[in-house]
Amino acid sequence: MPHPNDPKLRSFIDVAPDSHFPIQNLPYGIFSARDGLAPRVGVAIGDYVLDLWQLAQDCRFDVVEPAVFAAPQLNPFMALGPKVWSSTRARISELLRNDHPELRDNKELRRRTLVPMADAKLHLPFAVAGYTDFYSSKEHATNVGVMFRGKNNALQPNWLHMPIGYNGRASTVVVSGTPIRRPRGQLKPPTADAPSFGPCQRLDFELEMGVVVGQPSVMGEMLTEAQAEAMIFGFVILNDWSARDIQQWEYVPLGPFQAKAFGTSISPWVVTREALQPFRLHGPAQDPKPLPYLQQKQPNNYDLQLEVGLCAAQMNAPANISRTNFKYMYWSSVQQLVHHASSGCAMNVGDLLGSGTISGPEKDQRGSLLEISWNGTEPVELAAGVKRSFLEDGDSLVMRGWCQGDGYRVGFGEVEGTILGAE
Repeated sequence: MPHPNDPKLRSFIDVAPDSHFPIQNLPYGIFSARDGLAPRVGVAIGDYVLDLWQLAQDCRFDVVEPAVFAAPQLNPFMALGPKVWSSTRARISELLRNDHPELRDNKELRRRTLVPMADAKLHLPFAVAGYTDFYSSKEHATNVGVMFRGKNNALQPNWLHMPIGYNGRASTVVVSGTPIRRPRGQLKPPTADAPSFGPCQRLDFELEMGVVVGQPSVMGEMLTEAQAEAMIFGFVILNDWSARDIQQWEYVPLGPFQAKAFGTSISPWVVTREALQPFRLHGPAQDPKPLPYLQQKQPNNYDLQLEVGLCAAQMNAPANISRTNFKYMYWSSVQQLVHHASSGCAMNVGDLLGSGTISGPEKDQRGSLLEISWNGTEPVELAAGVKRSFLEDGDSLVMRGWCQGDGYRVGFGEVEGTILGAE
């Protein structure tokens, strides 16, 4: 049987070359349709969602019980482990191949299992057990450090020695398309003598990737590089909305709190680690050399193109304000997971790890408005007369990402959120 990543594979379903969902991808998500059935597990293929529960009901899988695909989140499937993930993806690939008649020539089964994407509602793909946000782009950390501490003290002394992170709120991780209410909090501009309470005035986005942990680790035990890699089920695009002015006042001495707790948006499709395998590469050279437990033997970064579009309420279409690449990350997702467990911290099925803002070396590769507008001093022009330093009510922010193969893309779709005014 051909490997599901084979670039020569073609589906019997027509898939455009620029589609994010060719047969080489097969990302998992949770969907509901007009059939009135409860949310369940599906796979994206072209402009369709393949209903895995219906396929399982028809006895098309040998190793997965239908109830796993009837669940309203991916957690039960992820808990089955890497061997089941891989065999299930191979079986789905076989069913969708243009030279395999099993589904292709069964009109009734196609009718029941292939749902037009336009008729599907996409839900949060997994129950988020815990959420940790990292700070792993050297370019981003340097830009922020220069802004607030100057060139000579841009990176904190610990930054080059370990992935820096903080524990966020799983309760406010939401799926793409969920509106984001402008947060309120304590504000204290440098010119004020005392804080006040009110709506955030410097609302920002952060372009990130999210790691979806599919296997648990044992409390009190460390992880090797290989163990951490095997625990990763897949990735989502992640927007970690950020209230810069609330954070400025609250972050000393323990870091972000309410400035990040109000909302984190993720894309509805989880692209598996296996689907991204052809796009792996080594990340930037790490100097000084990390401590032994963080050293890597494998290429753990990805050549994954990312772009951000911002659409103000008075605009007809988003204006692109950033194009960057996940390959620039100094600390890899595997290193983040290894470090997270290094104290003995137990990881759970459904844990979400944010990569941290992804910025590249060029100005147009910055992954936040804080950097793009250089803390508000250089507003970005979106359209005739429309400028932004930070997000305003009614603004819509959309992120997209994909890996470019030979004649196909392995993509994530998009994550979108529109800002609502504070109540």
